[in-house]
Amino acid sequence: MAKTKLNPELEITVDGEAYLWRIHAQPKWSRDPASRHGMAIAVRHLEGQREAIVEFPLGPAPRFGMALLRAQHINLDLVKAAIASAIAAGWEPLSRGKTVNIMVDETGG
Repeated sequence: MAKTKLNPELEITVDGEAYLWRIHAQPKWSRDPASRHGMAIAVRHLEGQREAIVEFPLGPAPRFGMALLRAQHINLDLVKAAIASAIAAGWEPLSRGKTVNIMVDETGG
């Protein structure tokens, strides 16, 4: 049986531009509020190098034994909205520089 990548990069088109995205971090629940984090995706332009890490708020706690989040479980409209929000927040995907971290709401806005 062939091995599959846990976090493959998937192509998506937003406003006529092609981007690659993948799950960067799984949601993390904890008793300590400071260490709780929502799901994060990493996005870059197909022809660029600069990434943006887009983090969503933490949703409801999963049931015991729930499987890890996979890219096919994520609504593509949510990813498109998150990419558009990152660009509106000042991310320049074709520029050079450090990775940009951006927080969005549960709708990607």
